[in-house]
Amino acid sequence: MESTVRSYQLNFTSTFKTYLELAKLRIVLLLLFTTLTAMVIAADGIPDLAILLPTLIGGALAAAGSSAINQYLDRDMDAKMARTSRRPIPSGRVEPVNALFFGLALVAWSVLVLGLWVNWLAAGLALFGGLYYVILYTMILKRNTVVNILIGGGAGAVPVLVGWSAVTGSLSLEAFLLFAIVFYWTPPHSWALALLVNKDYALANVPMMPVARGEEATRVQILLYSIQLVIVTLLPVFFQMLGVVYLVAVVLLSVGLIRASVNLIWQATGAAARSMYKYSTAYLAFLFLAMMIDRLVL
Repeated sequence: MESTVRSYQLNFTSTFKTYLELAKLRIVLLLLFTTLTAMVIAADGIPDLAILLPTLIGGALAAAGSSAINQYLDRDMDAKMARTSRRPIPSGRVEPVNALFFGLALVAWSVLVLGLWVNWLAAGLALFGGLYYVILYTMILKRNTVVNILIGGGAGAVPVLVGWSAVTGSLSLEAFLLFAIVFYWTPPHSWALALLVNKDYALANVPMMPVARGEEATRVQILLYSIQLVIVTLLPVFFQMLGVVYLVAVVLLSVGLIRASVNLIWQATGAAARSMYKYSTAYLAFLFLAMMIDRLVL
């Protein structure tokens, strides 16, 4: 009896961890952080817990569900690429249809949680973000055009709109400035990763920038979009949305970003691409942290 119970516990733990892999928790956490930042700015402080908690729960469910559905749709591609071949579906640990229903259920719960405990604008935006990611990016753009990231990156920027609308019940210029920052951050970040796994994308016939335009052109585009990102990050100061703490952080972080982008062109190595990818991830996290600190201390 004891061995049966232990076996059940082990199977449950293994299955739970596998489904957490479908959810891509690291991406979910980054998106939740941008959502939280938008809420703090919109509320001019810490939002009421009655709004904060269901917004973060609903946002997490939407992001996790969209990731699971994405993996269902990309299961053939994932099986061809070394980086993704050990994901739950291509590795055979989860049946494709189970992953699909899991993702759909999470998205549905997200809409209900946000709609019933926050507001229906936030719920609608979360659903829009999921549809944007799954239909526009995964089903239409990703396999067919080199501008997949340029357009599809908007899906990752929707959580800031969810956070803003959760607090205010509406959208404003400030919300779209936050959206623009994440939108312009996505190409250099994603293309740096694409440089690292270029062979995988070529094998799976995915027209990411390095595959469709070449690695040299991709490095140049990373620099150009990094410069555009720096300009966009200054807009909240220009519109007096954020102050000196944020401005100092933007200057310091932007110097590092441009340096990493230029270094990627000079060195043109996998190490330089990996450095750019890691820095860009930290860049967004620290940038949004600076936004919160600016709003909370001033």
